[in-house]
Amino acid sequence: MLSDLIYQIALTHVPHIGDVHAKALVHIYGDAQSIFKAKKKELDCIEGIGTVRAKSIKDFTDFSIAEAEIKFIEKYKISPLFLTDDHYPKRLLNCYDSPALLYYRGHANLNNSKIISIVGTRNNSDYGKLVCEKFIEDLQSENVLIVSGLAFGIDTIAHKAALKNNSQTVAVLAHGLDRIYPQQNKTLARHITEQGGLLTEFKSNTNPDKQNFPKRNRIVAGMCDAVIVIESSKKGGSLITAELGNGYNKDVFAIPGRINDSKSEGCNYLIKNNKAALINSADDFLEMMNWKQMPKSSAKKQRELFIELTPDEKIVVDILQQRESIQIDELYFKSGLSSSAVATALLMLEMQNVVLSLPGKVYKLA
Repeated sequence: MLSDLIYQIALTHVPHIGDVHAKALVHIYGDAQSIFKAKKKELDCIEGIGTVRAKSIKDFTDFSIAEAEIKFIEKYKISPLFLTDDHYPKRLLNCYDSPALLYYRGHANLNNSKIISIVGTRNNSDYGKLVCEKFIEDLQSENVLIVSGLAFGIDTIAHKAALKNNSQTVAVLAHGLDRIYPQQNKTLARHITEQGGLLTEFKSNTNPDKQNFPKRNRIVAGMCDAVIVIESSKKGGSLITAELGNGYNKDVFAIPGRINDSKSEGCNYLIKNNKAALINSADDFLEMMNWKQMPKSSAKKQRELFIELTPDEKIVVDILQQRESIQIDELYFKSGLSSSAVATALLMLEMQNVVLSLPGKVYKLA
C-alpha cells in the first residue's frame, strides 16, 4: 500500500496531468502505479492524453516529493484518500474535475447519509450570524454533516455552531495540513479535527494562495447534497460555490435578505435568477430535501412487482427495497452502474409507476 501511495501522490505532481486526466487514466489502468509503468506509445493513443502528456508521465522521476509527503502523513496521522479508496467522498466522484487525491485529518464520515455545505460572506451581519446559528441548531437531530471553508464570517460561524450542537463538521482548506489559514482559527481547527475533520487536496508546505480558493470551493460544492448560501455580496466567493453546485447538479438554497443590503445582494440574485431555492428555515430546507424523519416501520415493507425488469432496473429496485428512500449519489455508488444506466433505469421505473421521484434528487418505491 505504501508503494501505491508513492505513485498516487506522484501522479498529482506530473506536469500537464490534471485531475480530469488522472481520473481518466485511473479508469483505464485501475491504479496509479500501472499508469507510470505503461508504455509511452500506449499512453500516446489515449484520448485527451497525447504525446506531450504521455512524455510527462514517462519522464517523471522526482518521487522524492511523494516520499517526503508520506513522512509528513505518517507523522501527523493523516489519511490520504485516492479516488479509488472506499473512504473517498463518493459524491465528489460525480464531479468531472474532482481531485484525484485528498488529505484528511479527522473522524467524520465523508460519505455521511446527509451532507450540506454552508457558505457566505466573510463580513457577516448580526442577522446572518443569527440565521446561521439557528439553522444549524434546528438540524441537530438530523445527523447532518456540516461542511464549510474555515474562512472568517459565515464559514467560521457554521463550524462553531455545528460544534456547539454536537454535529459533525468538516473544514475544506485551500492549503496544506501543516498550517491553518486564517491563523486566528487555529484553535477552532483543532476542535473541528476532534469533532469532524480537516480536508484538502494540497500537500504540506502549500500556502493559501489566491488561486487555491476556487479549487477549494469546488470540493465544498461537490462533496455535499446541498449548498446553502447565507449572506453574500453579488461578487462574493460564495456565489462561485453556488454556481459550482448548480454545475454539479446539487440542490442550491439561499436565505433572502433586505433588498438594499449589500450582504444579501448575492442571495437575492441567486433566488431571483432561479439559481437557488428560497428557504427561511431549517424546516423549509428539510421539507424540500425530503429529509424529515419518518416513523420507523416495525416491519420491512414487502412489495411484489408483477412486471418484468431489466437487469439494471432489478439492481435499482433491490436497493430501493432495502431503504425508505435514497439520494441519487448514493444510488450511483451502491448500484455500481454508470450514471447514465441508473438514469435510464429510474426513468423506465418511474414510467411504470414503480419508483417515485422526490425533491432533493431522492427516490423511493411507489
